Amino acid sequence: MSASPNSISRERGSGLIVVIMIVAFMLAVGMLLLTITNASPKASDSLRLQNMAFDAAEAGFDSAWAVINEAFLGHAWESFAGQYRTTFEGADGLDDPNSTIYFRKLTDAQIVADIEADPTGALFVSQSLVTDPRCAYTVFLVPDEAPGTVPVDDRDCIMVCIGRGPRNTFKRLEIVLEAGS
Repeated sequence: MSASPNSISRERGSGLIVVIMIVAFMLAVGMLLLTITNASPKASDSLRLQNMAFDAAEAGFDSAWAVINEAFLGHAWESFAGQYRTTFEGADGLDDPNSTIYFRKLTDAQIVADIEADPTGALFVSQSLVTDPRCAYTVFLVPDEAPGTVPVDDRDCIMVCIGRGPRNTFKRLEIVLEAGS
């Protein structure tokens, strides 16, 4: 039995469709690989910058810890009273969870810019790292009780350390401190 001319041309046409589908699949896989290999350096660069900012925040903690420890050991401080930063852009509320300017509702960039404009109540203001001057830290204390809380306990507070890395990458550490009796 011989094949009819119509069935032969249909077989050739189906082969072309299979080849087009394989080429389309290979093209999609190739584009996916290009996208992934292009995104990977960007992600690793972002992670590197965030690590640099975190290292700066840790350096801020180390420096502030030394200052606070010396203040308590030298009896310059008996508590954290009078050492807090409670304002943002001149308005009270940086330490009030119900305020729109509560420190946890603001970005690190906003807080650092405000402290640079008015360093009142800050332990360190954009202090550059000796090891990498592209990085800096800003450190301040806030009370851990909301305003109006009774009784007020000035023996504990929150230390906020904001690290800034290259390209304005920020990382924040919040550490609860308690002064021993």
